Amino acid sequence: MTGKVWLVGAGPGDPGLMTVKGLNCLREAQAVVFDRLVNPLLLQEAPAGCELHDVGKEANRHPIPQPQINQILIDCARRGLRVVRLKGGDPFVFGRGSEEVQALRECGIECEVVPGITSAIGGLAAAGIPVTHRDFASSFHVMTGHLQDGKEPQDWGKLAVLPGTLVILMGMSHIQSICAALIGAGKAADTPAAVVMHASTPKQKVLCAPLSALAQESEAAGFHAPALIVIGSVVSLREILAFSGSA
Repeated sequence: MTGKVWLVGAGPGDPGLMTVKGLNCLREAQAVVFDRLVNPLLLQEAPAGCELHDVGKEANRHPIPQPQINQILIDCARRGLRVVRLKGGDPFVFGRGSEEVQALRECGIECEVVPGITSAIGGLAAAGIPVTHRDFASSFHVMTGHLQDGKEPQDWGKLAVLPGTLVILMGMSHIQSICAALIGAGKAADTPAAVVMHASTPKQKVLCAPLSALAQESEAAGFHAPALIVIGSVVSLREILAFSGSA
């Protein structure tokens, strides 16, 4: 009998932010295939004897290529196992979850997606930064700063004129060029901006600066991936909305 795969979003980092349904899936799993950004504490929720497959990736370093990850999921399911594909944030927000669902469906394997709290919202909230506010931003836009090899770079000129809040994931390796491109396309140099590193975890650090100084100051402070970049007037609310633990 063929098993089933659940693609589960683990949330932005704090294990307490995982959904109840996701946690229930994890506690009943016979195999867990997990990413680098998954909090290790969550793996302790897997039952004794559960197979654990570490398929974590880093920028420009993919020791286990995506086709091989797909095959691990397929092989585990074909052995009749209940498989949890545990992914940081939400499986369908730059998590390649849709590609994995496609691969599973092509093999006739049943699968289900259990959404998670994306870092683009939950990670910023943990830093005291809302993505919207009636007085500052009525929309927000989430984008990646790291595109697939061979694809054209983001059109920062078009993104610079979007109203509301810009949230950039996986952008730290290009933060200098991103900020320069946005300013060059007309984004005000004094636009409030921030970098949130290790969002929602005990290691969280937040740096706020004008857009023109964000890259230089974050580099000087040693900020690196995993981190979020947020640009917009809502960043100015952090002084009011930040809470204990959101340093």
